[in-house]
Amino acid sequence: MAKIEFTNIIRRLRFENNEMSQQELAEKAGCTRQTIIAIEQGKYNPSLALAYKIARAFGKKIEEVFLYN
Repeated sequence: MAKIEFTNIIRRLRFENNEMSQQELAEKAGCTRQTIIAIEQGKYNPSLALAYKIARAFGKKIEEVFLYN
C-alpha cells in the first residue's frame, strides 16, 4: 500500500496574516505551539477537527491549507 503524503502551507499563511506567531495560531486552534511546529514540519498529521480549526483561523477551507499528494 502506498504511503499517503500530506503537505501544508501553514507557515506561508502565518506570514501572510500579519506574521502570526506559532503561539497565536496554537491559541486560535486550541492546541500547543509544539503541535503547530510538528504539523508545519510535516512530522505530525493533525486530526480532522484540528485541521478544520487551523483552516478556520486563516479563513480558509481545509483543502486550501492541507494538500494531499
